[in-house]
Amino acid sequence: MPLTRAQKATGPEAGETVPPAVDLVLGASACCLACVFTNPLEVVKTRLQLQGELQARGTYPRPYRGFMASVAAVARADGLWGLQKGLAAGLLYQGLMNSVRFYCYSLACQAGLTQQPGGIVVAGAVAGALGAFVGSPAYLIKTQLQAQTVAEMAVGHQHNHQTLLGALETIWRQQGLVGLWQGVGGAVPRVMVGSAAQLATFASAKAWVQEQQWLPADSWLVALAGGMISSIAVVVVMTPFDVASTRLYNQPVDRAGRGQLYGGLTNCMVKIWQQEGPLALYKGLGPAYLRLGPHTILSMLFWDELRKLAGRAQHQGT
Repeated sequence: MPLTRAQKATGPEAGETVPPAVDLVLGASACCLACVFTNPLEVVKTRLQLQGELQARGTYPRPYRGFMASVAAVARADGLWGLQKGLAAGLLYQGLMNSVRFYCYSLACQAGLTQQPGGIVVAGAVAGALGAFVGSPAYLIKTQLQAQTVAEMAVGHQHNHQTLLGALETIWRQQGLVGLWQGVGGAVPRVMVGSAAQLATFASAKAWVQEQQWLPADSWLVALAGGMISSIAVVVVMTPFDVASTRLYNQPVDRAGRGQLYGGLTNCMVKIWQQEGPLALYKGLGPAYLRLGPHTILSMLFWDELRKLAGRAQHQGT
């Protein structure tokens, strides 16, 4: 039966209810599925965000110009498979980060915290922060692998890893366990902001669409509409943090594991603003939206549909 009041669906928990442990599996699976489709956009976005690092506009070569030209440039330099660079690390990151994120968010929903004023935003931010911390080593390696290319097309520092496991071994051997969390100070705020925006706007948008009764309440198109609106909010608030996070993850470090270019998130943003200009904080915005948009839509759509299936299966088993 269609919903007639928005407060009847104030979060992803409204609808089919599933245990947090199930949400852990469903959330991770949904985001991993989305990652397979959007990883090429992540490769292009990473290259654009590293291009012209700490150099004034117009003073550096630009091997990557715009979205389509950048896709072609990556394919020419690294082959078509180069567009899936870092996929294994990306899948590991999505699995780790989103299993924690969706599990914690589901716990907050179950406890009724998301029914409180601002509860959805707070729960989304905290869940995102915990997920980002757990998944940070995978994101570190993903960024470094995606930045690697032939010398004439290289942007940013080149770490010369061969595989995910090889990168883990190298970082562990040279920097120890702590080295695997290099750049986490930029990743946590990045995902906090993005997760809060995604979960809050998706829930609100989905509830609003259901209230309008334009679509059947149980249609996947409702989740699609919510994801489309959510993706706009996510890319606007998240891109400056995303640029800084990419720089922090990819920068070279000294023997003590300290970054040689940036001292942390604030220092990174200030240096980008001063040396590249404020618009540099939105480098790669086009691919970022093209990546975050479909990823948000696909992950939230997959998650919503999987939750419905899990909820129905649970009801049938009782």
